Amino acid sequence: MTTKKADYIWFNGEMVRWEEAKVHVMSHALHYGTSVFEGIRCYDSHKGPVVFRHREHMQRLRDSAKIYRFPVSQSVDELMEACRAVLA
Repeated sequence: MTTKKADYIWFNGEMVRWEEAKVHVMSHALHYGTSVFEGIRCYDSHKGPVVFRHREHMQRLRDSAKIYRFPVSQSVDELMEACRAVLA
């Protein structure tokens, strides 16, 4: 199975070209698989993409990061805006 390559990806708080999104070889996530994630549903509507329970998902994502003591500089609103930017 191949992954469809996007032109841009949200990486470290900003949209960057796919080729510029790089993870350091000493990254804890690379060596130990540490991560947090949310499975989020998005639906197409006549007004454009709609994310189901968007705020709740972003809050849970921040809460999970806090448990792992991952620094997250983005607020819930900023994470929601980033998600909308990726969908645009």
